[in-house]
Amino acid sequence: MNKKKKPLYYYYFIIMIVLILLNSFFSGFLYHSRQQEVSYNEFQTALKDKKIDEVQIENETITYTLKNDEKKLRYYTGNMQDPSLTEQLTEAKAKFQRIYPQEINPFFSTLITFLLPLLFLWGLGNFMFKRIQKKLGNDGMTFGTGGGLGSFGKANAQVYVEAQSGKRFSDVAGQDEAKEALLEMVDFLKNPKKYEKIGAQMPKGALLVGPPGTGKTLLAKAVAGEAGVPFFSISGSEFVEMFVGRGAARVRDLFKQAREKAPCIVFIDEIDTIGKKRDGGGFSGNDEREQTLNQLLAEMDGFDGSKGVVLLAATNRPESLDAALLRPGRFDRRIPVELPDLKGREAILRVHAKDVKIGTNIDFNAIARATAGASGAELANIVNEAALLAVKDDRSVVSQSDFDEAVETVIAGYQRKGAVISTKEKLIVSYHEIGHALVAAKLKNTAPVHKITIIPRTSGALGYTMQVEEQESNLMSKDEAFERIVTYCGGRAAEELIFHSITSGASNDIEQATKIARAMITRLGMSDEFGMVALETLNNQYLGQDTSLMCSSDTAAKVDNAMMRLIKEAHEKAYTILQENKDKLHELAKYLYEQETITGEEFMKVLNTEA
Repeated sequence: MNKKKKPLYYYYFIIMIVLILLNSFFSGFLYHSRQQEVSYNEFQTALKDKKIDEVQIENETITYTLKNDEKKLRYYTGNMQDPSLTEQLTEAKAKFQRIYPQEINPFFSTLITFLLPLLFLWGLGNFMFKRIQKKLGNDGMTFGTGGGLGSFGKANAQVYVEAQSGKRFSDVAGQDEAKEALLEMVDFLKNPKKYEKIGAQMPKGALLVGPPGTGKTLLAKAVAGEAGVPFFSISGSEFVEMFVGRGAARVRDLFKQAREKAPCIVFIDEIDTIGKKRDGGGFSGNDEREQTLNQLLAEMDGFDGSKGVVLLAATNRPESLDAALLRPGRFDRRIPVELPDLKGREAILRVHAKDVKIGTNIDFNAIARATAGASGAELANIVNEAALLAVKDDRSVVSQSDFDEAVETVIAGYQRKGAVISTKEKLIVSYHEIGHALVAAKLKNTAPVHKITIIPRTSGALGYTMQVEEQESNLMSKDEAFERIVTYCGGRAAEELIFHSITSGASNDIEQATKIARAMITRLGMSDEFGMVALETLNNQYLGQDTSLMCSSDTAAKVDNAMMRLIKEAHEKAYTILQENKDKLHELAKYLYEQETITGEEFMKVLNTEA
């Protein structure tokens, strides 16, 4: 574990104390070396006995030597010298002289006492900064090639060349439209003269927008790899500093380096960190973030796109960016990097499975259908989890069951095999999950049941019912939305029908049903009472998707009433379905209780078997 480094002034303070002590010690040592202090009486006795050989008188100090002895003795007169001292020395036949101190040249005095220590401290500081920079490498602040204190404005962008990035468009799957939009930039970087002949200029910048994990950074690296040009990569947070002006200096340095290495690509990740809207309410004109944004805008206006410098940026929050940053001439193109569809998910799984030893007959299409709404990063994680499960079972290849378990692990967490559940709770969970599955099977517009389990998971779920769409759909009808709510109500309805009580196990079902019902009324126009009126706005399209109402308090109360009526209607329908199929509910719940996990095929076989 690394120890916490002391601040620099701590070492300066120690060095100054040591210098002061050494100065005091050596000055005293050099002046008083080989000297011994004696009292006035001893001096007088030696003088009367005529044992003194040589005497030196200087200010308040008398230094003398005895005959046949080289040791120097001294005593302090305290500015009270004996007037008859000269006669006594003459009578004792001692050699004596008075020494008058010579004044040191003021220049040399200042040089020795002030300038030399300062030069020493400055050199030591530079040495320490170079040592720290050498240890930190690219992880810490880049102080520039010269090191020292004068290079704090350097941008510590990581520079990749073609051999280092090693990414191509073949490494990016599920984003065909984004790759097509970026191919023009690759062609421009490879053949700029073709565009110059006709007078066309490539867009100065392209903004990659989309949810987290969809491959925005990977796409930028693939552009650099395809074009074979240097790739500058830096995060927006690295421009933000406590000291005003530092971020702007780093922006200037980044674009200066880019111009020197053109043609090249500059990639700024999470640009919303420095590119937020300047509304005037959050910070003043002297704010560090605003100065950094102003400098970025100036640099984007200043560099010539025909020189081969392409600026790419990525963000999950495009709605928060300043309008000046998004205007034509800066970020000319906005390239969506959305969540992959069914075909894209299958392609992504195959790309990541290239480096994994997989068994034969792996159904990637089934895995893709089970992972609707998953990002590229989540799909990569599923492939890795499947490989880890194979290693855990001491197998050399990954099987289909490993992928299925990996999907469940990512969705619901790991199995809690050691969890102790009472017989009564296990029975309640069985009826709850079969309630979901049975209601879904009896409705027309719901996805088929893929798997039902009552094995607890680390996410907190005591069981779950997995439904998988047979085909990818982009639209949802009013009937489909309503039947989803009915399916969510199936678990609670089963508890009420069989046990005549309710538990907390339906908490997540209630949240999901409420979310769909509110969206139907406020955003999707699926309410007879409000019709095609938008009563709610969606904030952060790619992050969280939280909403905010845009209506009066009276209308909000009506929305709540309409939403409660809708959910109540769905709950009553679910209860009716289960009541009509009570015998199958008992049979299926008993089967699930005994098996703990059943597939969709097993569920439908029992459901369709006549008693």
